[in-house]
Amino acid sequence: MKASSKGLLTHISQFWSMLDDLAENDPKRYQNFIQQELKDGKQFCVDPEPQLCLQTKILKPKEKVLFINLCEWERIPAPQSATHPVPVSVGRPEDSAEASDTHTIIDVAYNPRVLQAAEKDQGIRDQLIRMAMLCIEERLRLTLAHSYCVTSFRLKGSIQRMKARLMGTGNDFPDFKAMMRTENTLERIRSSAMSEPNLLPEVLLTKTQASAKGRCLIEEISSSQVQVEVKKPAYELKVVKDQNKKPLKIELKVELPGIKSVSLCELSVSEVDLLIEVSEMYRLYLNLPESINTETTTAKFVKNKSVLIITMPLA
Repeated sequence: MKASSKGLLTHISQFWSMLDDLAENDPKRYQNFIQQELKDGKQFCVDPEPQLCLQTKILKPKEKVLFINLCEWERIPAPQSATHPVPVSVGRPEDSAEASDTHTIIDVAYNPRVLQAAEKDQGIRDQLIRMAMLCIEERLRLTLAHSYCVTSFRLKGSIQRMKARLMGTGNDFPDFKAMMRTENTLERIRSSAMSEPNLLPEVLLTKTQASAKGRCLIEEISSSQVQVEVKKPAYELKVVKDQNKKPLKIELKVELPGIKSVSLCELSVSEVDLLIEVSEMYRLYLNLPESINTETTTAKFVKNKSVLIITMPLA
């Protein structure tokens, strides 16, 4: 370790000598170099910015409420082009410490350019959400419920904790000024530089997956562990029009024989599609014929007929 630190100190001394020579012989180039280093350093230290929080469930290995923080982060590279995969980073899961509120938080980060494109295109946003859930299942070996809802808040937890989870550290970030005062500064720098490749995001989405407009918002992932056959229930969907034949709303009636309580039903509705799930019994996914207003959508359950009726006014 002493030899390694001594060698690193020699390299640092050489580096400072080169900077001194550059500042004296080519001030313009020196200024450009310093400005670029400051820019790169700012990007390296920038915090992720929360954009969207989803609530769903972890089904296996243990059932628990899951919050997924979708964020943009400058440290995640942008796709090289429209034909290249989309880089994504999945943070380590963190369980709540409160016994009265048991849940897990997982963070997923994209490059800001990716999420900015999603703001203008609902289809892209849906694909990124589906991709995030798929990545969590594959990377962390979890089984998630395929229904979710977008919460009223953008972030579950704090930004510092989110950054710590994405970087894989156990605690919030250390005091770097205090680190620079320790005798092991050089070794810390060397170790940090060696571990940095582990922080690079993995490329998990191909162009075909990212641009598949016709695919479902929520796609069921096959699993050899699932043995129960889930049925597609009978349903009736119609677009209600006014006297001028202008579409007003969508009405959906779903027959759920054997279901006596609405608490068994999970309903997820977006502007363009809908998912109904009854654990181990029924699953219905529909692309809607018209764009709807999710805020005014209502649902009621007719208990004696086991029928779910959903009314969706158009946007």
